[in-house]
Amino acid sequence: MPFRFHRLSADRVLLTNQGGEFALLDTADFDTFAGGTVPSDSSLHLDLKSKGFLTHGPDETELRVAASQFRTKKAFLEGGPKLHIFVPTLRCNQGCGYCQVSRAGVETCGVDMTSETASKAIDIMLSCPAKAVTMEFQGGEALLAFDMVKWMTVTASERAAKLGKAVRFVICTNLTLLTDEHLTFFAEHGVSVSTSLDGPAFLHDRNRPISGGGAHDIVVRNIARCNEALGSGFTSALMTSTVHSLPHARAIIDEYIAVGQKSIFLRDLNPYGYAIKTGHALGYDTDLFLDFYREALAYIIELNRNGTFFSESFACTLLRKIMTPFGVGFVDLQSPTGEGFGVVLYNHDGSVYASDEARMLGEMGDFTYRLGTVNDSYAAIFFGETMLDIAAAGVAESLPGCSDCTFVPYCGADPIRHYRTQGDPVGHRPTSSFCRKNMGVFRHLFGLLDSGDPEIERIFLSWLMPSRTVPPRPTWQP
Repeated sequence: MPFRFHRLSADRVLLTNQGGEFALLDTADFDTFAGGTVPSDSSLHLDLKSKGFLTHGPDETELRVAASQFRTKKAFLEGGPKLHIFVPTLRCNQGCGYCQVSRAGVETCGVDMTSETASKAIDIMLSCPAKAVTMEFQGGEALLAFDMVKWMTVTASERAAKLGKAVRFVICTNLTLLTDEHLTFFAEHGVSVSTSLDGPAFLHDRNRPISGGGAHDIVVRNIARCNEALGSGFTSALMTSTVHSLPHARAIIDEYIAVGQKSIFLRDLNPYGYAIKTGHALGYDTDLFLDFYREALAYIIELNRNGTFFSESFACTLLRKIMTPFGVGFVDLQSPTGEGFGVVLYNHDGSVYASDEARMLGEMGDFTYRLGTVNDSYAAIFFGETMLDIAAAGVAESLPGCSDCTFVPYCGADPIRHYRTQGDPVGHRPTSSFCRKNMGVFRHLFGLLDSGDPEIERIFLSWLMPSRTVPPRPTWQP
């Protein structure tokens, strides 16, 4: 059956197929397989046949199984975009050097979304075939437009109920402006909170300055308030790795554990917005990030060995694709690309973009991936020329450098990032930082799975299958 292979080392070979199955072989077994001489009564034959790597000839049952596997991996396409990002304001009270957008000052006029624009955007969101969608508020700093956030939350809830649809709400906020009024509303309407925490105070305050002093202590205090008010699982934090972060992998993870987080997403810098202007000061080579990532992952595994449950979110995303039959909702790792297919963004001015990254390009004066405006029809936005261009460059299985890559069943295309970094949405994989980072992480994860250490697999599976018991949300009073 069709397969791809990659030599992890001089004596170990990784096989993958289109359904996402994998096998790790020594070179002798690989040579036997590639030569078509695997003995039919061997355990190797049984293993490879069970995973769809070989067959005795045309077999309708095996083809149906392979088709079912492929369809399950691509199930994220069903229902259209499920993540809908709203930008109620570009105003922000912080001056983060790596900010991906062109933020505006707190007092700036003309950068807030109107109720008319918001209403039209909500209607577009609810026109999607999906029965359940996520409505995410970004900025700027979304709490600076809290009245609009409240209005949109209530309006979307009421309209969704009439259509028999469900809406999950998330607000992305730096938490420096959090009040009891905010918490009361979030608790009443089931709004999850996503914030930023770059590590201990000396890192966070260097990366994310705020007028009048350090933001770290405020953020940590308000994470605790959110945990108390909203309950377990409704507050998450993200970190961004600058050059200052790289020597401090353990300290960053320890900080996340100290504030009660159960996972961390080790993110590299994105090439958009202010991050471009400050890249010379905050940026780094991809190989340095991979060194940092491997060190951090080793420490996280060590913590789990010693009884502390803690996971790394990027590894979890990849492992879900590697070790389970299912796809993921993470836009960067979808093929066809999640841009426009899985996510759409409604900017404060009514522009509709294929992703947050497309909006960032727009803020930089490049409107290549603006799908239209909230005044356009659903069909014009999601089936127009721009979406056709994205689709043409958005299927990794058909792209040069990806089509024959062993890791393509688990990776994505990300045409907008390649357009930004390489001037072409198809991109050139040998010089792509996106490709280099992902391949480095894939190789490391498969190397760990091939280590023969049963604890590694147990730990990875524990990240993918946490307890399904969800504690009741607390009854909170300010």
